[in-house]
Amino acid sequence: MLSSALAGFAASIVLIVAIGSQNAFVLRQGLRREHLLPVVLTCAISDLLLITAGIAGLGAVVAAHPATVTVIRWAGAVFLLGYAVLAARRALSRQALTTTGQGPRTLRATVLTCLALTYLNPHVYLDTVLLLGSVAQQHTHRWLFAAGAAGASAVWFGVLGFGARHLAPVLEKPLAWRVLDGSIAAVMAVLAVGLVV
Repeated sequence: MLSSALAGFAASIVLIVAIGSQNAFVLRQGLRREHLLPVVLTCAISDLLLITAGIAGLGAVVAAHPATVTVIRWAGAVFLLGYAVLAARRALSRQALTTTGQGPRTLRATVLTCLALTYLNPHVYLDTVLLLGSVAQQHTHRWLFAAGAAGASAVWFGVLGFGARHLAPVLEKPLAWRVLDGSIAAVMAVLAVGLVV
């Protein structure tokens, strides 16, 4: 039972850590120390809802059509390999994440921006609904997998947002992002192979 929760945590953290627009927004808010708690809660609760929907929805599909698992497993593996390639390309580049720039200042505008970056991003559905939902179907205790995945989301967004001011000196170095993206690429490739083996 504990292994399912740990597997959910590991699978979720690898997907969430991949720096995208949502993470950049949380990081920027953390560096500014602006409306940080509502932003972290919005991201964590959104992931919880999407992960739950993915596991519940895929569970119903799998019960009705067991052959669907094979299709979902291969689709998830291809998606993970694609992410691994993108992360590897970023690791080989010399770019760093920029956290400067003007953004919304009011609480309402900040939360609406956070919601848009979450729900209008097609990758969030692939990550949380399709991919985590399909990986969860491999576990007997899929709801413990879901709890671990949701826990990883809450931990990541909390650390990213509230730890941003401590990370600022490190984040200025492109090497930090190259190491992070290289690690993400390796773990995603391993997860992809694990889905089909």
